[in-house]
Amino acid sequence: MSIPPPPGPHQPQEPYGQYPQAPQYQQGSYYGMPYQPWGQGYHPFNQPAPVNGVAIGSLVTGLLCFMPGVGLVLGLIALSQIKRRGERGKGMAVAGSVLSSVGLALWALSLATGAASGFWEGFKEGARDDSSLSLAKGDCFNSPGGLEGFTYDVDSVPCAGRHDGEVFAAVEMPGGSFPGDDKVSQVADDKCYALQDSYAMDAWALPDTVDIYYLTPTRQSWRLGDHEITCVFGHTDGTTGLTGSLRNDATTLDDDQITYLKAADVLNTAMDAAPAEEYVEDDLPGYKEWAERVADALTKQAGMLRDHPWPADAKTPVGELVKDLEAARKEWAAAAEAADVDAYYDHYDKGWALTAPEKSVTAREALGLATTVPSYDYDDGGSDSGGGDTGIEV
Repeated sequence: MSIPPPPGPHQPQEPYGQYPQAPQYQQGSYYGMPYQPWGQGYHPFNQPAPVNGVAIGSLVTGLLCFMPGVGLVLGLIALSQIKRRGERGKGMAVAGSVLSSVGLALWALSLATGAASGFWEGFKEGARDDSSLSLAKGDCFNSPGGLEGFTYDVDSVPCAGRHDGEVFAAVEMPGGSFPGDDKVSQVADDKCYALQDSYAMDAWALPDTVDIYYLTPTRQSWRLGDHEITCVFGHTDGTTGLTGSLRNDATTLDDDQITYLKAADVLNTAMDAAPAEEYVEDDLPGYKEWAERVADALTKQAGMLRDHPWPADAKTPVGELVKDLEAARKEWAAAAEAADVDAYYDHYDKGWALTAPEKSVTAREALGLATTVPSYDYDDGGSDSGGGDTGIEV
């Protein structure tokens, strides 16, 4: 359906140019010709030609200088379109092309002098400030969403007060393409549990409510150079939080305490290497090999404790502990030579009783170490590491 013209005679005033006199019209048509709206040459408010949008883009990118190559290409395209369409914006296109050419020259110079590399490193460093990427070993922090899911920012807080997590280690992954979330989580799980003892040397001092979490890079942060896994202590529920630092290493312990804990770790490591089979009957050879490793560890532990010059109030309790360890070593060595399962169990039970955690409480008290036996110590063959996915991505 055609659009009816406005009412009244449709004739121009006295001619101002060579326009022919407009024909009379009927409703809806010019003598059978469809009615046409006002064109540019006949509009009572004649509009100027539009500005070329590509020219504007060229000028903007040229001024910002962050994509000089794009700005130059846009400028050339704009000049071609302006000439063909009769649009405005030639000055902007020329200015954008010139500025982009200068930007390209500066980029080439910076690449030759290494300035671009420095700028990019500075940019990445700035991206790490005030975020989860800026955490270092020993830092305590709060995360808006707790210790599960995703986080893009954390707040560093004093460890003395309430906090969501405490960083105890950092693991740098090799460069290259992003290995995938599953691979990153696997590395985090393996490394973080292995590194906890270097920060919290006395496992007895860790509350039962503490678990291990880790902050891992996402595919997006990996592109910015974030290849670091951050290992964190946090509450088992991820939200309750902790109070006070859990750090006990060379920065907080004296030489006597460190010597004792290093000796204890020798036995702990051997105990953690128990066979996967739950019952001795299912893998007697494997359990005999394990008993031999435990006997060797007891020999080393007893020697480390015996050779250290202990303070006066610790000499007697440490000496009594050494006697128990040496007696335990004989039983574990005999278990390693057992002819059958019954003989193994006989020596195993005696050796286990002599290495029970309660045997070391008196020596620990004399050295000023924690004396509350953890509920998980030596359970199921002595493994004291947790499991599960306790990761938070950044």
